[in-house]
This record gives sequence, C-alpha cells and structure tokens, in this order.
Amino acid sequence: MPDGRDELAELERRRAEIYAELGRVGDFRRGSLNQVRRKCGKPNCACAAPGHPGHGPQWNLTRKAEGRTRTVHLRPGPELDKARREVAEYERFRDLVGQVTEVNEAICGARPAVPGAAGGDAPPGRGGEKGGSGRPSRRRRPPS
Repeated sequence: MPDGRDELAELERRRAEIYAELGRVGDFRRGSLNQVRRKCGKPNCACAAPGHPGHGPQWNLTRKAEGRTRTVHLRPGPELDKARREVAEYERFRDLVGQVTEVNEAICGARPAVPGAAGGDAPPGRGGEKGGSGRPSRRRRPPS
C-alpha cells in the first residue's frame, strides 16, 4: 500500500504534467459553431418551396459575453477552419483546467494539516485567526 508521501508526490507530478500541457495550448476562443440555413422571404425564390432547406449553410460562432449572446458570421473555408481549431483548442483548455482542479483538490486532501507531518510544508500559523498588533483599537468619539 503506498504511503501518503508517495501519493502526494505522484499527485504533484501529475499536476506539473498538466501545467506543462496548459503551456502548450494554442490560440482559443469560447463559443460554439452552428450551421444554419434560412429562407430569404422572397416569394419567387426556390427557398420558398415547401420542403426546400433554405439558403446556406451559413456558419455562426455564438458565445455569451456580458450577459448577451454574441454571434459572428463566418465564411466557409480558411475563416471557418480557423474558428473550428480555436473552438476545439478552447475545449482542450477547459478539459485541462478541470483536470488540474481535480488534482489540486486531491493534493489538498492528501497534504497533512499539521506542519511537518508526513512531509507537509505548510507554514505555521494561528489556525484561521486574524493577525494584528494585539492592542485594542482606539475608538473615535462621535462628532458633537
């Protein structure tokens, strides 16, 4: 059975690997890509016929910003390909952040609370108490 120090060392090694992977994340942007087709509204257009899928496809990059939905229209080709790569890279970034969060939580659980116990290197402190000078504050007199 591995002891606490081995487990902690393994978790810290894994965290360092994830941090290194985060350093290799390229350009990214939040949002989702949507393919849409639309009808133009002209009565004589082919898209007005029943069963016609409409014009398109058109591609939109949609994301939330400042409480509003923002949409960017993208052209098929290099612009769309670039956006696909950037959105995929954002998903990779989010996955790595989730992994490093889980590993950090495990490290926090595995690290001993008592300084010096089982290799813990937490600084000594006064258990959640506020610091201060130890002197009571001088109270001001209310204005007359």
